[in-house]
Amino acid sequence: MRSLGRKPEGARLERIKASPLWAGERFQNVHPVIAGLRDPNASMPSLGDFLCGGERRVPQGPLPSMNPLEVWTKPPASGLRATWLGHSTVLIEIDGLRVLTDPVWGWRASPSSLAGPKRFQPVPVPLRAMPPVDLVIVSHDHYDHLDYPTIHEIAKGEVPFVTSLGVGAHLETWGVRPERIVELDWWESHRLPNTALTVTAAPSQHFSGRGLHDRNATLWSSLVIRSERHAVFFSGDTGFTTEYESICERLGPFDLVMLEVGGRHPAWGDIHLGPENALQALALLGGGPFLPVHWGTFNLAMHAWDEPAETLLELGPAAGAQLIMPHLGEPVEPAHEKSIKPWWRIVDPTARKLEPRTPATATFPKAMPWPID
Repeated sequence: MRSLGRKPEGARLERIKASPLWAGERFQNVHPVIAGLRDPNASMPSLGDFLCGGERRVPQGPLPSMNPLEVWTKPPASGLRATWLGHSTVLIEIDGLRVLTDPVWGWRASPSSLAGPKRFQPVPVPLRAMPPVDLVIVSHDHYDHLDYPTIHEIAKGEVPFVTSLGVGAHLETWGVRPERIVELDWWESHRLPNTALTVTAAPSQHFSGRGLHDRNATLWSSLVIRSERHAVFFSGDTGFTTEYESICERLGPFDLVMLEVGGRHPAWGDIHLGPENALQALALLGGGPFLPVHWGTFNLAMHAWDEPAETLLELGPAAGAQLIMPHLGEPVEPAHEKSIKPWWRIVDPTARKLEPRTPATATFPKAMPWPID
């Protein structure tokens, strides 16, 4: 099946083997799972649970969205603007350049067009109507971040890609020419030719794979986009890691922080943040305007589809977070956003809202000396 992609080989595989994150047969995370992130009383959900468990996992109707095309014709006054297009796909306008993160226009986060998690509604802008972009970044190779039909279409143009080690094998298989692909190990940077824009791959706590036999054959990363005037942090997929502190020290501060908040289960505490841990990650990253991603698009866990947004709305102010929660397709300038409107409640106004809670106060160790997968 072409959508599965291809495992790295040849010179690409040799470069992978030279990475300090390579453990002989596959990549591994730097740190072990932090105690307390995974609920010891939570059992892994069965296939039946995943398919049928939980309540309100899909919105009752289409989510309100906006068409940003007219706004995009004018440059942002502040020099930095972001448009959340669904899940982890964001168009970032940064000092005259456009960067597209983890582009997914496909209907399913799956190798098949007939089965698998289906998106709630189309992307606010059809892919062919998108304005030209200067760079596409891909954090890792999971289906909800690396989408075959989307990449196959983008490959018809000339836009370059920056991604994690090994992911270029998939891109090449789907038509992206090798000279348009840059693969990074953690802490490596790439400067977009003839610009002042750099992209740096940074740590995350996750895994990779698209089939039964390629688990962790490619790397997963968070990514930092920096121009002369602005810096943006994009988490990709990740659980909580104390590496956020190092990222802040080496690459911060940030004018915009995008962290994943959805698709979490208590038994998966080490591979997805969820809203509570995202707020703690934000603090370690040094704060900054926070745009939540990885929610409101696919049904990927047992929690209610709007639970991440409701939890952030409850806990964010007490944690001192400057939340940015735009409609789908609504361009926002972090420097100018000061208020939040819970637009998602329009879809299901009778839904029971979450009980008030206080932020977690767990203390995390600053360093852990041994690596595990």
